[in-house]
Amino acid sequence: MAALAVAGVASAQSSVTLFGVVDASISGYSSTSRDLGNGVTYDRLGFPIYNPFYLNRGSIKASRRELAHSGYNSSRLGFRGTEDLGGGLAASFWLEAPISNDDGQTGVSTFTRRSTVSLSGGFGEVRLGRDYTPTFWNDTVFDPFGTNGVGTNLVSTANGSFGGFTGYADGKKLPDALKNVPQLPDAGGSNYVRAGNSIGYFLPPNLGGFYGQVMYGFHEKTKYSPGTATPLAENASRTGRYVGGRFGYANGPLDVALAYGSSTVGDQFYVGTTTKVNTLNLGASYDFGPVKLFGELSRAKNKIDYEVEPYLGGRPDIDLTGYLLGVTVPVGAGLIRASYSSVKYDENLVARNPWEVLPADKKANKLAIGYVHNLSKRTALYATVARVSNKNGASLTVGGPSFQGTGNGFTPKTSTGYDFGIRHAF
Repeated sequence: MAALAVAGVASAQSSVTLFGVVDASISGYSSTSRDLGNGVTYDRLGFPIYNPFYLNRGSIKASRRELAHSGYNSSRLGFRGTEDLGGGLAASFWLEAPISNDDGQTGVSTFTRRSTVSLSGGFGEVRLGRDYTPTFWNDTVFDPFGTNGVGTNLVSTANGSFGGFTGYADGKKLPDALKNVPQLPDAGGSNYVRAGNSIGYFLPPNLGGFYGQVMYGFHEKTKYSPGTATPLAENASRTGRYVGGRFGYANGPLDVALAYGSSTVGDQFYVGTTTKVNTLNLGASYDFGPVKLFGELSRAKNKIDYEVEPYLGGRPDIDLTGYLLGVTVPVGAGLIRASYSSVKYDENLVARNPWEVLPADKKANKLAIGYVHNLSKRTALYATVARVSNKNGASLTVGGPSFQGTGNGFTPKTSTGYDFGIRHAF
């Protein structure tokens, strides 16, 4: 009886919850590249060179249709729990795994979506483990499509590849699309969406609408003293570190937040360079009732910690700027969603002589529109269509197959896609 009494007290003070999302969609993707040649090229001095025998080859379209997942919400399975330690103190854990319910290939084999343990109280919360980065929150919170499916804003798509990002950890079917996006020199993989091996601190929730967090992610690489003892195979001794923070204010219909983060994406000890992606973004939303508006401004810099002139083998910093405008409109049991996003790559190239013609900055914009019909609080039907227009060699897509012929004189132009699916949460 004493043992049962103790067990009863423990169960009253603790809770464990099983939760998840199962999301499936019929999705289609199409990427078109074109031969923009007209038989005229230009030399370094900008003088035209004519080829009267040039024959334009038209366009190449790569398309695919599939049963996908995570078009509205990312499919997942998780466990979370809290223990009341008394005196306002609580201990919590959160383990969340990606699942691919379309083919069943990915189950609870990893907890790469989130795996944290934390201690919280009147001081706030200290959280340890793998978690979302502060800079990613603005990209997803202020996107009407929540960075899911073909409607994902270009700010998120472009930033995800800017530091050598190689794929999402939640099983999304975007490997081909991620191959399209510009991969930068010295990029060793960024902590764009999540950072592992991290320590995070969150402000307490009773600050009159103000909220915030800071995060430090360890690179966990071995250092050697003296530095010349560093083995060549372990040359990248600092890659993987993340430092960032996010602070905002949410009260009534208004939510606004500013975030900054620095991720070490490349490190060459014997060359003496360290490459970082520094990201600054500002997002906001305002709910008017009949309509809710969203917006975000973002600037990221792929920066090498010392400058070397291009003619000596170095490269200038590369800037990525972008913005997002979005809206949601409640309609009965449904919700209309729409967004427009745009990004530009500035490679900061410098002409080697007064006559050299530099290439124009790569640009892309995207329009997405969708509708969600809620059958209940947990089940919804959804539809989304989106189109990306690329300029000056940018190669962003909505997902699916990559642009074809880009190494053979074809230029990426448009990418279109759609999602029609169902989402069930539990």
